[in-house]
Amino acid sequence: MRKILVARIDDRLIHGQVVTSWVKAYPITEILIIAEDLAQNMLMQRIYKSVAPAGIDVNILDNRDALNYLLSDCKVDQNLLILVKTPDVFEFLINNGVIITKIVLGGMGLKPGRETLIKNIAANDAERECLRRMLNKGIKIVYQMVPIAGEKDVEKALVGK
Repeated sequence: MRKILVARIDDRLIHGQVVTSWVKAYPITEILIIAEDLAQNMLMQRIYKSVAPAGIDVNILDNRDALNYLLSDCKVDQNLLILVKTPDVFEFLINNGVIITKIVLGGMGLKPGRETLIKNIAANDAERECLRRMLNKGIKIVYQMVPIAGEKDVEKALVGK
């Protein structure tokens, strides 16, 4: 199985905080974006790959291909940052054998059907339930915008709703 250093939910995917903070705080060698819509959109793939830091590989896969990729053997020095837009992607991976022990919430924007959970994290009922199920499996879920900011446990916010 491939080595996952950071598993992050951020609907902006690759952006300034990822490029300037997360990739520099960890020995990341590859960013894996898992998004059904982007996996079929070659133009958007080129755009995301062009904004990644120099020397960092970017892979953009759909859920099923990402699962197979993550469960396959890797190079010894490969370290992944996984970016997804919604928690159901991580639940799918976990339910199918990928080991993820901590999920970092970085940005889930407010849009119709979503209510604020904590800071700039908004979730609808299905997303909240998904996060609760992962908590119940022992997955640590924290809110953390950048690595130098302290982690904030979101369990209380999820249990309170």
